Amino acid sequence: MNGRKKILALIEGSLCIAVAAVLTKLNLFRMPQGGSVDLELVPIILFACRHGTKWGMAAGAVSGIVNILLGSGIFNFVEAILDYPLAYSFVGLAGIKYKILGLICACFCQLTCHVTAGVMFFAEYAPAGQSPFVYSLVYNSPVIVVKYVLSGLIAYFLSNAIEAALPSDK
Repeated sequence: MNGRKKILALIEGSLCIAVAAVLTKLNLFRMPQGGSVDLELVPIILFACRHGTKWGMAAGAVSGIVNILLGSGIFNFVEAILDYPLAYSFVGLAGIKYKILGLICACFCQLTCHVTAGVMFFAEYAPAGQSPFVYSLVYNSPVIVVKYVLSGLIAYFLSNAIEAALPSDK
């Protein structure tokens, strides 16, 4: 990728991160102990599909950091890394050549981060006698899966219009 294309990708990535930051505040559904269904993944998915996994993962990680800066609840450094930059960097896997596979991998990897953070830092919310792993998996799975299904569908429908309007920079 030449210098001009890199600059254009950085500008586009910055705009996608900004749109994601706005969309994260427009919750369709909010969970009681954190997490929400929103459309913040759509711009990052679109960016990853246009520019590939490397650029998409970088944009996702920055988007996670922006979430922290905008006031997402964090409890300690490790939880913050797991739930935000690391988890959101995996959204960039949507840029894998086979798009459905990329979305499934992204969803699985992000869910793994959130479940791990849940087991490590939120086990006290699990009902008595229930495994913290099972509780975290049951708590996080519906939110993440619904978020990816909605975002993936919207990104799919938007991608054709975007590709027709903008040249691909892969």
